[in-house]
Amino acid sequence: MSTGFSARFCRKCLESSINVVDMIRFAQIVYPNYDVYKKSGFPRGYPVNKKDAAYQIVVDMIQDGYYVDFVELLIDVDSNGFMGSHYAFRGLDDVINDVIQAGYNYDETTGQFFEDQSQVISRNWGRLLEGDERQMAVMRMDIAGNSILVRENPKPLIDTAYGFLQKIILKAVHSRIGRLWSWEGDGALGVFMLGKYSRSAIFAGIEILNEMHIYNKTKNPLNSNINLRLSVHSGDLVYSDDEKKCLKADIVQKAIKLESKVAVPNSLVISESLAMAQDQSLLNIFSNVKTVDSVKYRIYRVSQDKI
Repeated sequence: MSTGFSARFCRKCLESSINVVDMIRFAQIVYPNYDVYKKSGFPRGYPVNKKDAAYQIVVDMIQDGYYVDFVELLIDVDSNGFMGSHYAFRGLDDVINDVIQAGYNYDETTGQFFEDQSQVISRNWGRLLEGDERQMAVMRMDIAGNSILVRENPKPLIDTAYGFLQKIILKAVHSRIGRLWSWEGDGALGVFMLGKYSRSAIFAGIEILNEMHIYNKTKNPLNSNINLRLSVHSGDLVYSDDEKKCLKADIVQKAIKLESKVAVPNSLVISESLAMAQDQSLLNIFSNVKTVDSVKYRIYRVSQDKI
């Protein structure tokens, strides 16, 4: 998506607002080990002027995939300052509008951009690069008794029911700016990164359980209910375009363990470390803290009584 950016707005903003030292300092915050001399070819120690520095930095940010992070940093510094100093970036609104025109939405609450989902939905939100480490929440879903359902129902009915389940999951995840990283037929992995990502993952799981409860009672063509086990956990995750690498991440493996070892059919389990960061009003629908094999968790269950 970076090909849609216009470098001139950000170049002008930098050139008219800050000195070269600050340009390089801010660039290095989002672009590790950024070296304007190495990138430009200027001799080391050469006094790079503001115009040349702004041009080189913005071009490199766009070409190497750090531009959206860089603009977010400028917005944050403009609003909150940096290390006790106040900064005012002239023309920052034009820079923001340019990113939006390139196919992104802007969340003023979190100060983050994400790709316009009406145009494209990619697994990296149009943002993450290979090796980027971010705080995320993961939601693991598994169909309890999947092998029995598949064995005892005709394939066309299985395809219909599981197709509806996938639609429910996609709606719950995408509506909260999450991404579905894995769908295996009997299991799924949703990932959340933006805004209150842990809360979003929890509500996505609750929505999926309740939607399937209604589906089981009204439209399910199979000879028995589709019972789901879900879990949510959060922490650091290193992004990769390789799905297998992401599935090996520690927080994903912990979510899988919660789902397989602790969750029961028609329940959502959240780790206690994640629960501690949530509002009490949300925790009220979960159980008190439980412990199994030194794993602390809370559980939300959906009744299967008739409606």
